Amino acid sequence: MSTIAQSQDTLPVGTWGIDPVHSHVNFGVEYMVGTFRGSFSPVDAQLVVAEDGSVELSGSAKVESIKVQDENLTGHLLAPDFFDAERTPEITFRSTDVTRSGSDVTIKGDLTIKGQTQPVELQGTVVDPITDPYGKERIGLKLEGTIDRTQFGIDWNNPLPSGEPALANDVTLSGELYLVKA
Repeated sequence: MSTIAQSQDTLPVGTWGIDPVHSHVNFGVEYMVGTFRGSFSPVDAQLVVAEDGSVELSGSAKVESIKVQDENLTGHLLAPDFFDAERTPEITFRSTDVTRSGSDVTIKGDLTIKGQTQPVELQGTVVDPITDPYGKERIGLKLEGTIDRTQFGIDWNNPLPSGEPALANDVTLSGELYLVKA
């Protein structure tokens, strides 16, 4: 667990589970002349904020839940060249430090992809609790960060005739988590 550095506000105390219908985790990577995008759905996440101020955000996604616009590309992404879904079926995240200042939030943690764990930092915003029409308390987190896919053993590339790689190493991760108090 990590402790929140209190500058303006704290995160609301409680155990908050994901609303999978409204939450999403996306990725984007530069590919030739544009950005190749995809997502993982559904994802799982839980935010635990204790009375003492300790905070932990954890989450996971099944590799086979990857969504892209072409079935053949999905197959390639599940293969050993990329995520190797058969040997490493899950991507996981666990926070090591959470800092909030007003609506801004920084979450540092350990991301595991393809069996390799690397530190990451996500920046974003938090939306304070509201009560939905059904009487449940909800909060929202919007997060973004960049990772180098090669640090996770995802090295596949295809050179262009110029010799430049077709696929960039930097991948932008973004997520919007709707969390419901348990």
